[in-house]
Amino acid sequence: MNYETVITEFNKQYGHLKKFGLEVHGAGDLSYDDHVIFISTPFLFDRTKLPDKFMGLDLRDGTAEDVMPIEFQNIDQEKEYIWAYQRFENYVDTYADLIRKTLDNPKMTREEMLDALCFGNFNEHKEMCIKWENEGTIPKWTESAANKSDNKL
Repeated sequence: MNYETVITEFNKQYGHLKKFGLEVHGAGDLSYDDHVIFISTPFLFDRTKLPDKFMGLDLRDGTAEDVMPIEFQNIDQEKEYIWAYQRFENYVDTYADLIRKTLDNPKMTREEMLDALCFGNFNEHKEMCIKWENEGTIPKWTESAANKSDNKL
């Protein structure tokens, strides 16, 4: 697979999202059979505008912790899951106007905002979080995590 061709085609189809902060860093191999396109986006970015895969390659998005909202920073990963679905819900409920303005979509619904910020499909992410909590893979959401998040607002 010619990665230059993949990146060229990706930029043709999704380059218009650069005005919203999309950065395309290139393509490569994470392992023998895991080929990816490396991108970065700001936290306030509509992930529903991007595919999960492009020309057979997964998209790997990275956002530096220091540019994420305070609600998503300095998380004690032994006690909290940074990507807890409840954290996204709290954020959207608190900052709906900012999200609509930043994403240039004044009529965006709560569900659309959750999908936009939460990897493109909030309900799928929520189901996975619940499964992982039940399996003990991630810490369960607690009222103290909720209060900590609320106190940062």
